[in-house]
Amino acid sequence: MNTKLLMASSAVFLGAIGVLASFFPQEILALTGIEETRISVLLIQMMAALYMAFGMLNWMAKGNIMGGIYYRPVTMGNVIHFGVGGIALIKAALAMPAATWLWVATIPYSLFAVLYAKVFFTHPVKIE
Repeated sequence: MNTKLLMASSAVFLGAIGVLASFFPQEILALTGIEETRISVLLIQMMAALYMAFGMLNWMAKGNIMGGIYYRPVTMGNVIHFGVGGIALIKAALAMPAATWLWVATIPYSLFAVLYAKVFFTHPVKIE
């Protein structure tokens, strides 16, 4: 598997979410139906910082060999993030099938979860 492409695409995905959440917290709250308060806006912006940081981590690690024992902490962080996030999104999307924005988030999260799990459990191969 080309882990460089996986790392770069997940970095762009996470970074885009982070930038959008950083600049548009009120719009995100309105989309999700959450009441806009100072603390809810702050929590969205703090979440944005986490997304941007994780995206930057993936971007900076994209050139390294991933999988097996190599870069295990970065790979495991991605497995946990996308796995737990994907499961939570699937549960929420099934509970609210009319919320199409949930399905838009669920599909890439679940795909990244499966791909990172595959990387974690397979022996790495260096692709030149």
